[in-house]
Amino acid sequence: MNRKGFRCASVFVTVLCVIGLTRCAHEQQLTSISVQPNTETFGAANVPVSADAGLNVQLRAIGSYIHPPVFKDITNQVTWNSNTPDVVTVTSTGLLTAAGLACGNALVSATVTTNKSIGNLQSSGAIVTGYMTANVVRFSGSGPTLTVSFVGAGSGTVTSSPSGLGCAMTCSASFPSGTTITLTATPSGSSTFGSWSGCDSVSGQVCTVALNSSRTVAVTFN
Repeated sequence: MNRKGFRCASVFVTVLCVIGLTRCAHEQQLTSISVQPNTETFGAANVPVSADAGLNVQLRAIGSYIHPPVFKDITNQVTWNSNTPDVVTVTSTGLLTAAGLACGNALVSATVTTNKSIGNLQSSGAIVTGYMTANVVRFSGSGPTLTVSFVGAGSGTVTSSPSGLGCAMTCSASFPSGTTITLTATPSGSSTFGSWSGCDSVSGQVCTVALNSSRTVAVTFN
């Protein structure tokens, strides 16, 4: 091959490499987020809830990508949120802290809200959320316990009114005897709500329980 031909071949290979890198950057997509740890409990039955204030743990958000498959620490790239800040708060960097104001469960989320690929090119399906459950133990263990179990092949979240339960997996919390609790089920992603069981009454995705003794209800997501 003469020098001119060799030069053309080199340029051609370089162009192919650049195209390959651009394609990979465009195709690499975030498919899921896992939060570590996925559960965390603060306090103890013999410790007043107010004394738990300030207890903390650092959360990590691990992103799962495809094209190529790889796991990355994206703790500082996600948006953190606690759905029950009276139970726990979470900072923009993932520091989870017991608030010392209420006991029960809180659902903490880590969300990526970008619609661009890792190569900063337009893409779709890149709004992804991962969850963990934080729990603050009720002082002296007084009051019956309500447990929510998750069944089915789908996924979703459950929140309560009054606050105390917020979870994406089986969880429980204690409430004063006689409390009427409303549980709301919300499916995640492509999952759909299936049914409730063990409730006193059901209206769509809402389950109502009069908690006079410890109870267990189950929610199904398909």
